[in-house]
Amino acid sequence: MTAPELLTLHSGPGEPAWNMAVDDALLVTAAARNAPVLRFYGWTEPAATFGYFQRHLEVEARTPLRPLIRRPTGGGIVPHDRDWTYSLTVPPGHAWHRLKAVESYRSIHEWVIRGLQTVGISAELAPCCRKEIPGACFEGYEQFDVLAYGKKIAGAAQRRNASGLLIQGSVQPPSQAERHAWESAMTAQAPTSHFGGSRVFQPDSNFLETAQGLVRTKYAQPDYNHLR
Repeated sequence: MTAPELLTLHSGPGEPAWNMAVDDALLVTAAARNAPVLRFYGWTEPAATFGYFQRHLEVEARTPLRPLIRRPTGGGIVPHDRDWTYSLTVPPGHAWHRLKAVESYRSIHEWVIRGLQTVGISAELAPCCRKEIPGACFEGYEQFDVLAYGKKIAGAAQRRNASGLLIQGSVQPPSQAERHAWESAMTAQAPTSHFGGSRVFQPDSNFLETAQGLVRTKYAQPDYNHLR
């Protein structure tokens, strides 16, 4: 059976609430679209996102970055002042959706590492753990995070439900790294066991309306970001 095509979306810089809303919209519409989407995006201003289950007051005390936006996925605090942000969304029934959480985490970071190596950055999977500050994603590391010179440079968080699977990832790159080259390498290095080639995803008006609705009702709302 031929693996489905991978759709790619280069969103460019976006406002923090919009960035989270687009990823959420990709998950909400994943089953209807029935195709995986790899999205790359940036930030119009410095911000921090934090895991769905974290407490807002604790996050406020741990990072000076503002605004603070609660992600649809789990994990800890992620600074978005110089990172390369991406997401992968797969529909239910896709081979990646059937992976166990730890297998999915390892697979996405193996993919990230291949892309980094293509652009001259030597990186490896973390063999185990060194957690230093609870709730801070890039302080210490967990098994299968991405390390360079012993320091964590990439992590990810996941959400799986009946709509599909959303992985949100962040790479904190070395200063000499070239982002566009890495994004091209990620597309070219997509695992053939799960994806059969790639083409550009063009969001339609219905998708954009879904994302805009999620900004208004969720990600721009203090009640959501202060949920707990």
